[in-house]
Amino acid sequence: MHNPPHPGEVLADTILGPGGLSVSEFARRLGVSRVALSRVVNGRASVSADMALRLAEALGGSAESWLHMQVAHDLWRAAKRRRTRVRPVSLRSLSNCP
Repeated sequence: MHNPPHPGEVLADTILGPGGLSVSEFARRLGVSRVALSRVVNGRASVSADMALRLAEALGGSAESWLHMQVAHDLWRAAKRRRTRVRPVSLRSLSNCP
C-alpha cells in the first residue's frame, strides 16, 4: 500500500494556498475555528465525523469520502509503526469455551 495523503494535505493542495482561500476564510465558511482547521490542514488533527460533514457540505461529495481518506491514512501509518505480531485466534477453539 502506498502512503495515502492526509485529508489536510488534499485541502491544502486543492482549496487553500496560492489562488485559493485562506485558512481563516475557509474556517469561517465551515463554521469552525481557524486553529481547528489549521490543525487538520497541517496533519496534526484527524478529520472528525463533524468536520467530514462540513467539508462535504462546503465542497460537495460525501462525508464518507473524507472519513475513508482519514482511515486509509491512519491505517497506513499504524502499519508502518507496528512492531508486534498478534497470535491468530481459532474460531473452533472459541466454540469449546464454557
